[in-house]
Amino acid sequence: MTEQKEKIIQSASYIRARTLKKLKVTSAIWTYRGAGFLKQLRVNSSVRFSDIPPVSESGNYPEGDFMLVSAGERKIFVLNGFINFYDGFSMKECAHYIYVLKELGVKKVLLIDEVGYLNPRFKLGGLALIYDQINLMGDNPLIGENDETLGVRFPDMSNCYDDELYNYTAAVFRRKMIEVFPSVYIGVTGPETETEAECRFYREAGADVLGYSLVPLVIASSHAGLKVSALGIMTRELVADRLKEISEKEKSANRLKGEKLLNNVIKQII
Repeated sequence: MTEQKEKIIQSASYIRARTLKKLKVTSAIWTYRGAGFLKQLRVNSSVRFSDIPPVSESGNYPEGDFMLVSAGERKIFVLNGFINFYDGFSMKECAHYIYVLKELGVKKVLLIDEVGYLNPRFKLGGLALIYDQINLMGDNPLIGENDETLGVRFPDMSNCYDDELYNYTAAVFRRKMIEVFPSVYIGVTGPETETEAECRFYREAGADVLGYSLVPLVIASSHAGLKVSALGIMTRELVADRLKEISEKEKSANRLKGEKLLNNVIKQII
């Protein structure tokens, strides 16, 4: 057994003993820490990331929670907080809980990130419905030894954002008459904001929105065989000719607009 697989089993066993009991959970949400729409879900149990073995190889201790929640009649997992590359975690650490979810029996994951938009037709507080991605992070959670029990050496990424889940999610928003913006997501490392030249380059490369968290999770999901759907709440404008500094207060207000839209559908789209 590889070291990576041993760590996955350690984490999954700890979580299973404290949350699952005899329940079968097949769906999960992974989102940024403290997302307002999570108030629509009832928390049954919660474990802090920092309490889950094994000890982080980077020496960092991630903030966030691994929760079992009720979404209507269903039980789902919620991971409350991303483990980000820019905080000094390795790519494998960033994506570790994707494999833990697979070990726990999860089949599909909804990822929700804060993003900046590059497409001039988009708007602050809007929702990006992501259908593809560009990896400009300069790293990858699959680099190194491959454990064939986790996935193949070269996983297919042609449907990394699952078409069926995308169409289902889009249909839910249409029924609720909520506008969403089909998007290509570009992943960069951060944590600095983007220059005007970078924003122009990213847009010309084909990206609609930009973020720091999703790329390693989506790559790992394809490797592990999990189906992924993803949304971005647009809190920053990154249109090159309109670029300007934005305050945390403004970002928070834009985030709240997007969260209010999600409040109406969060139980239906997972």
